[in-house]
Amino acid sequence: MNELLSKIHDIGIVPVIAIDDAGKAVPLARALVKGGLPVAEVTFRTEAAEEAIKAIAAEVPEMILGAGTVLTKEQADRAIAAGVSFVVSPGFNPEIVRYVLDKGVCMLPGTATAGEMEQAMAMGLDAVKFFPAEQNGGVAKLKALAGPYRNLKWMPTGGVNTGNLADYLSFHQVLACGGTWMVKKDLIAGEKWDEITAICKAAVKNMLGLELVHIGINSADEAEAESTAKTISALFDLEYKPGNSSIFAGSGFEIMKKKGRGTHGHIAIGTNDVDRAVYHLKHAGASFEEASANRDDKGTKSIYLNGEFGGFAIHLLRK
Repeated sequence: MNELLSKIHDIGIVPVIAIDDAGKAVPLARALVKGGLPVAEVTFRTEAAEEAIKAIAAEVPEMILGAGTVLTKEQADRAIAAGVSFVVSPGFNPEIVRYVLDKGVCMLPGTATAGEMEQAMAMGLDAVKFFPAEQNGGVAKLKALAGPYRNLKWMPTGGVNTGNLADYLSFHQVLACGGTWMVKKDLIAGEKWDEITAICKAAVKNMLGLELVHIGINSADEAEAESTAKTISALFDLEYKPGNSSIFAGSGFEIMKKKGRGTHGHIAIGTNDVDRAVYHLKHAGASFEEASANRDDKGTKSIYLNGEFGGFAIHLLRK
């Protein structure tokens, strides 16, 4: 995945905007950025799309801009000249795909079938739009296709909402989800920027699914760890589960057999996607110890934040 797609993956949600008044584009973009979603696909379904893109590109440079519903070379030229970083189409048109790629611009063509996906891969693409997602089988279809297409990423759009967002984004081959629920026309027309920001923040919270997994308690030695774990297990009627380096009392307490990270121990916070959580928490002021990252072919499995919090280290852990 190239750098642009990696950023879109980490943001996780791409608002799909159909805007009728270009004068509202900049405050809308700022509301999205404030809500944690500095990316947008502005569709060419309206006459205001091109001017909206120009305005956002000039006034909100931190926004990653894409053009959607691009059906012709002329639309592609206008979108690129206006300042987009990626182009999205509802269907797969090899001529338009090749035209955009030859311009050096990222292209996410719409696909719904294995045949379209293979054609896109043959053109060098490793990410495509899946549209309309729910009507074409949803995340279950993508998981069924994942066997032969292990290196392909999808951006599902169409029918994605707060109810099914986590289902899509929990699948590691989903690049990001496109959606309109945070940028509905009535919200834009009413200039309800604070409401849009609140909806975006709620979507990010839903996407990350941050929750306490367990608390790790440091011990001086194995004997102390056994004593502590047995006491907690007996007191709260929890299962005593010894391991190589630690002992669990239930699933909520990990008693270390020797002093580990943190003065007193560590706190494990589970998340649906560690890389997305790192991105969003960094923008909230957190920093991370890169050397502590544990990764596999699905991304980052765990990573520690820098520093201690009340004498405890904190690490993120993939659920």
